[in-house]
Amino acid sequence: MKQNRVNQKVETQPASDPDEGKKRRKMSSTPTIETFSACQVDWGNLHYDVILHIFQYLPLVDRAYASSVCRTWNEVFHMPELWRRFEFELNQPATSYLKSTHPDLIQQIIKKHADHLQYVSFKVDSSTESAEAACDILSQLVNCSIKTLGLISTARPSFMNLSKSRFVSALTVVFVNSKSLSSIKIDDTPVDDPSLKVLVANNSDTLKLLKMSSCPHVSPAGILCVADQCYGLRELALNYCLLSDELLSALSSEKHVHLEHLRIDVVSENPGQTQFHSIKKSSWDALVRHSPKVSIVMYFFLYEEEFDPFFRDETPVTHIYFGRAVSKAMLGRIGMNCPRLIELVICANGLQPLDDELICIAEGCKNLTAMGLGECEVSCSAFVKFVKICGRRLTQLSIMEEVLIPDQKYNLEQIYWEVSKHLGRVWFPDMMPTW
Repeated sequence: MKQNRVNQKVETQPASDPDEGKKRRKMSSTPTIETFSACQVDWGNLHYDVILHIFQYLPLVDRAYASSVCRTWNEVFHMPELWRRFEFELNQPATSYLKSTHPDLIQQIIKKHADHLQYVSFKVDSSTESAEAACDILSQLVNCSIKTLGLISTARPSFMNLSKSRFVSALTVVFVNSKSLSSIKIDDTPVDDPSLKVLVANNSDTLKLLKMSSCPHVSPAGILCVADQCYGLRELALNYCLLSDELLSALSSEKHVHLEHLRIDVVSENPGQTQFHSIKKSSWDALVRHSPKVSIVMYFFLYEEEFDPFFRDETPVTHIYFGRAVSKAMLGRIGMNCPRLIELVICANGLQPLDDELICIAEGCKNLTAMGLGECEVSCSAFVKFVKICGRRLTQLSIMEEVLIPDQKYNLEQIYWEVSKHLGRVWFPDMMPTW
């Protein structure tokens, strides 16, 4: 009887679902609070490499707080790998709302980590006190082996308010002791020719990038000294007044590596008081033959009457930015003499339409892929023709709606569709903010 009952019970049980077993196994493997409490991670005994990797993603303040958790974390906090890159932020409360690196932390870095620093930058506000503080720190970096140095003024004049002797003395300490500088950004500073000679004497084999626009105490001979001896220089940024045929010749010598980027700032503060020289076409040609992939970027902040020396002969410039109004004649010369042009930005022109000039640029600059127009005027028909000539290679097209002038062929609504058709994507002009 008992056996029959058992058999009956077995027979009345429903057929087992094959997925039910999987669900049970999955539920049994789901971690619970009890399993977490039984397998707690001992954060204090994490491997140094793991803690170091985590610390590299933390802001400095959070990293300092974390260093007080235990002895292991404190030891990792002082490892050289965490102090190779540092930005000193020097701002005065009276002149800036930006945060500033605490003086105690600065002293700790100089005392314990100066010899670990490799990638250093100084970001200072417009006050003379902040620039002086930066020079004081530079003067104490005696045992450093800095590879990159950047002096950044968030607002002018900053470093230019200092005496040249004080600034050069502080900068020379880094030039002499580093021996392995590869990148230097010292725009808007009173650096001079003798300090550049010190730089070359100690870092000629390693220097690859030098940015020194708006450095009035540097002469063409000073920058030529750098180009003559730093054969590994790949990027250079300077003012047009320092550019010369001799400099381009030095950058084109067989000993010199291929230059990758040349930025030239053409600036005039007072109209009619600055005389701009011309660069020979043969000098430009020699540079491009030696470095065929070089990007030559020119920023113009001139008045209309000062453009005469530029682009009268073929010039291998790749990027042009006009920060002030530019004449129609100048834009016409660009279309005829800038075959390597990739990007053109015109902030202003005046009240005369740029129809013929834009079409000339589209036909003559076969590599043009980016165009920007600000306070200019172009008829809708000419603009459509410009886009049609450039076609889909025009990957960036930024035009204010106010620039386009409706004519008999196109109004503003029609031009959106027509331009989009030639670009192969939906396009709309930029709108002027209403605030």
